Amino acid sequence: MNNAILTDEQRWQAVLARSPQADGQFVFAVLTTGIFCRPSCTARHALRQNVRFYPDAQSAVAAGFRPCKRCRPDTLHPQQQRLDKIAAACRLLEQDAPVTLARLAEQAAMSPYHFHRLFKSATGMTPKAWQQAFRARRLRATLAQSDTVTDAVLAAGFPDSSTYYRHADASLGMTARQFRAGGDDTAVWFTLSDCSLGRCLVAESARGICAILLADSDEQLIAELSAIFPHAHRAQGDESFTRRVAQVIQRIDNTDSPFSLPLDLRGTAFQLQVWQALREIPVGETVSYQTLAQKIGKPRAVRAVASACAANKLAIIIPCHRVVRGDGALSGYRWGAARKAQLLQREENKEET
Repeated sequence: MNNAILTDEQRWQAVLARSPQADGQFVFAVLTTGIFCRPSCTARHALRQNVRFYPDAQSAVAAGFRPCKRCRPDTLHPQQQRLDKIAAACRLLEQDAPVTLARLAEQAAMSPYHFHRLFKSATGMTPKAWQQAFRARRLRATLAQSDTVTDAVLAAGFPDSSTYYRHADASLGMTARQFRAGGDDTAVWFTLSDCSLGRCLVAESARGICAILLADSDEQLIAELSAIFPHAHRAQGDESFTRRVAQVIQRIDNTDSPFSLPLDLRGTAFQLQVWQALREIPVGETVSYQTLAQKIGKPRAVRAVASACAANKLAIIIPCHRVVRGDGALSGYRWGAARKAQLLQREENKEET
């Protein structure tokens, strides 16, 4: 919800629904009791004519109302408190010094087991994976500025170069020297094929499927692959390669088809979060960008979530087509709105059968 465009009627409907999504957007006060509450408060509803709305707790207090002892609208929502603890843990993980799970849990006043579950639920990643992804992102930046690979590795927060090289593939998808050279030494094989959505290109690196692209012509597909991997050695695969990746085309045409090929996901820590959340959306269902942002624990990052969806290079396998606008209308899709509509209609029909 956006407080700037909500009417009092919309606020009242949120109160009647006890909507947790409206918490933090406004509070409501009851004239007959002198108490104000969160929209999600479970207390008995007052009559509409006795209800007044305020943008925040401070405004309600200034108007002479007292906070409800049940929902405690003058404090942070419990879910927000948990998310704030995760955000603080992320900041610790983004420091140079290694941080243990025990220390993170102690900082959050939780048991290590509970903290680990909460962190993964909120971010889609374990604390260790989060720190590795952050270091990889910083390594990309420092490699372009440092005189040597070793200087860049240490500046990115790896305790020593040997630690980095044990995780080199996960950090960059290639060696640091290849990355500094613009990926010149990496190889990407691809094949072109017909599918139910037009023409399709499937590309694979040494680490897994790295691109699944859709277009109307082979020229468009090859141009997009060149833009994604401008410095890599790109070559069309042989017949055995085409047969091996045929399951990608089968999955595009039928979501029930098995898919067991490894993926080469290259993105920032935030993009990886979004892509993981996308893969958890069931067939036949859609979510809004706002809901997806809330799911990864970043309710204000709606635009960043949309950008991460647009950066997805693995059509269908990472189902960014299942994200729609808040009003349910189709929004942009990297491979065209018509394909998005076709995919959603096909999945909806499948669920009904």
